[in-house]
Amino acid sequence: MKRSLTGIRPSGNPHLGNYLGAIKPALALQEKFECFYFLADMHTLTTLKNAKEMRSRNYDMAATWLALGFDAQRHSLYRQSDLPETAELAWYLSCCTGMGFLEKAHAYKDSAAQNKDVNHGVFAYPVLMAADILLYDADLVPVGKDQKQHVEMARDMAGSFNAIFGIETLKLPEPLVAEEVMSIPGLDGRKMSKSYKNEIPIFASQAELKKLVMSIKTDSTALDAPKELSSSLVGELFALFGSSEQKADLSKRLQAGGLGWGHAKVELFELLDAIFSEKRKIYESLRVDEAMLDSVLAHGAEKARAVGSKVLSRVREAIGFKERAF
Repeated sequence: MKRSLTGIRPSGNPHLGNYLGAIKPALALQEKFECFYFLADMHTLTTLKNAKEMRSRNYDMAATWLALGFDAQRHSLYRQSDLPETAELAWYLSCCTGMGFLEKAHAYKDSAAQNKDVNHGVFAYPVLMAADILLYDADLVPVGKDQKQHVEMARDMAGSFNAIFGIETLKLPEPLVAEEVMSIPGLDGRKMSKSYKNEIPIFASQAELKKLVMSIKTDSTALDAPKELSSSLVGELFALFGSSEQKADLSKRLQAGGLGWGHAKVELFELLDAIFSEKRKIYESLRVDEAMLDSVLAHGAEKARAVGSKVLSRVREAIGFKERAF
């Protein structure tokens, strides 16, 4: 069975953009692929330097994946930091990767352009991400549009390593981008992002969810006037979660007049609440049991290590290092 691998940064309070862009597509692969999905806490360390918050975010994200349908019995869910093999492979890849190549990474270029404090972790981010992928012989990597470049860079690094040492040691993965949800709009129409403060959290309480949805920007078209759902932000979000029949029905009633944007927002809220209300309850029950979450993550790390150690042995042999004595 082919292997799918993806990671998501435990950045706190995952939102609908994370769900549609990364989590949902990754979960859909569970029937056809062996799935290795990890909490990218080592990547998070580039910006987060608070131990208590780091631990809390890892638990938040683990509970999120499980509540949304990750099958931890059949697949592997683990903390990136529980696999030191990842950092070892990242070093080997670093020694085969040019500075100029890494300077092309979008994340680094954006940070430099904004005069942010760029640490080495930000600069070397693509190398660590490549190690995440290559360590497990991943065939497929489901990612959002903004992460596609990192998978392409991982392929380049694997190809360079193989060429340098003259042996096909590392498998070249393929990215999978869900074209229809490549950019998820936030409350203000820009891409949904915590940095823009325009996100809708997946597990927002019913009251918070309604408040956020009712704050979505709309025009001032009069109540009796016809309205176009498809050209509105409400319509964009509705289309991402509603069926074609639901969208057609709401669109028809808006075009007829007599239905305001406020009514449309209420229907969007009801749609989202129906989808996530039960999942919210499951999340809340999982999140309070940190011992159980630790057990799930430890089991996932054990399964991941069984694969990763074999790949790392191949890499060490190709380089000329001896097999580990422990």
